[in-house]
Amino acid sequence: MAAVLAVGPGAVLSHRSAAALWRLLADDGREVEVTVERRLRDRDGIRVRSGRLPTDEVITVDGIRVTTVARTILDLAGLLPRPRLERVIDDAQLRQLADSTSLRTLLQRYPRRRGVGIINAILADYVAATITREEFEACFLAFLIANSLPRALVNHHIPPVGECDFVWPEARLIVELDGYSTHGTRRSFEADRARDRALHVAGWRVIRITWRQLRDEPKRLAADLRALLGV
Repeated sequence: MAAVLAVGPGAVLSHRSAAALWRLLADDGREVEVTVERRLRDRDGIRVRSGRLPTDEVITVDGIRVTTVARTILDLAGLLPRPRLERVIDDAQLRQLADSTSLRTLLQRYPRRRGVGIINAILADYVAATITREEFEACFLAFLIANSLPRALVNHHIPPVGECDFVWPEARLIVELDGYSTHGTRRSFEADRARDRALHVAGWRVIRITWRQLRDEPKRLAADLRALLGV
């Protein structure tokens, strides 16, 4: 608040400092970042950025004018590496920090802004994560055929855990398709790990495959399965 007040009328907490206020990034003790429309020099302990901020990209939190979550993420996209930005977006979604003006709206509003391509790629992965179980299974079956890998038993019942996605009994190998739409809750996460442990105790090897791995790393995945299956 002191930094925003020091810069003067129209100043808004932004970038990493806004993310710290939203608890999307830890406060790293750097300069406080503030955006204002007019050009001003940095001050002691304050990084002053210039830029236009429409009213729907600014909100007041604890008496401090700050960029919305969506605008904060857009600003961070030009500063953070993709893995760290992805964690910020994950956290915002997990905590349901929604704005009246969405991130997708801002991507359309600023199509040439630095970092837009990275955000679009991350959001595209989220769309892919909503693939249904049936679609995921069909794609994995097609992958096995395309790579001349042995056919597996599909949705095969194995004591003591019940149904498993893909099973090669001779190799004592199980592949579980890790789709977010069916495994994306904390309860599912815990149950899946308990299943894996029980299967390991029963003498099975269990690997989990995500949609992104199947889509982006098919050659590496095929090589790993050949080694596990001994073919």
